[in-house]
Amino acid sequence: MKTSTTTPSPSTVAPAASPRPEGAPTKPFLKWVGGKRQLLKDLLCLVPRDIRHYHEPFLGGGALFFALRPSRAHLADSNAELIRTYTAVRDDVEGVIRALQQHRYQRDHYYETRATHPDQLSPNALAARMIYLNRCGYNGLYRVNRQGLFNVPFGRYHNPKICDADNLRRVSLALQGADLTAGDFAATLSAARRDHFVYLDPPYIPVSATASFVAYQQGGFGMDEQEQLARTFEALDQRGVRLMLSNSDVPWVRQRYADYRIHNAVARRPINSRHNGRGPIPELIVTNY
Repeated sequence: MKTSTTTPSPSTVAPAASPRPEGAPTKPFLKWVGGKRQLLKDLLCLVPRDIRHYHEPFLGGGALFFALRPSRAHLADSNAELIRTYTAVRDDVEGVIRALQQHRYQRDHYYETRATHPDQLSPNALAARMIYLNRCGYNGLYRVNRQGLFNVPFGRYHNPKICDADNLRRVSLALQGADLTAGDFAATLSAARRDHFVYLDPPYIPVSATASFVAYQQGGFGMDEQEQLARTFEALDQRGVRLMLSNSDVPWVRQRYADYRIHNAVARRPINSRHNGRGPIPELIVTNY
């Protein structure tokens, strides 16, 4: 089992859900493959109303977390650079904003920034780099080579909004009650207890040979990991944890989670490997309550 590294919230007492300006919802600040904006309505209809402790071990863009804004959360992802970015935004959002405002939408600048290794940067500069590359790279993809270096090409956009300072401040406020952990899902779910709520959004099982949108990052997430996740789901269920999981509508998911409630949903996602077509894709949401 992989080890995990947790960055505790600056607050030692779980705060109440932080206020949000009227008409200004908190949105994910990163585009992320497999993001849940398309499924939010379906997910929100199924989420328990009395969440006191929220866990999300496949954080990604965090769409459900930002829609719920729970007062206490345990957020995790195996992508350490992603978690370092969230941590910087939580702990020093004004510093991240200042660093991000130094970037510009320009091809040479993009490749110069991409070539800079994140380990050479301060926490705020690292976060700004990731947000900038995400906003200006092709299709908002996160992809690294065998050396672990980001290798997504420059994207063609019309005046992309690189720094949404107001939303970043709302994001930082929403994260104040969150612990952030870099690690695999099994290690990071050890804190889940009876009546806690866990949302599991793993890389999806491909529905076809060209369904490359499930390839989140280096290392992959194959059927062995899917089976390990199903066993973790069963173990957490036995502990009285409330669980919700989303995945592709494929026979394996229906059969493996047949003892639980299975809900149908539809999302619009890329339907080929080039991401130049979109269509309705059936998906499944599994709950144990």
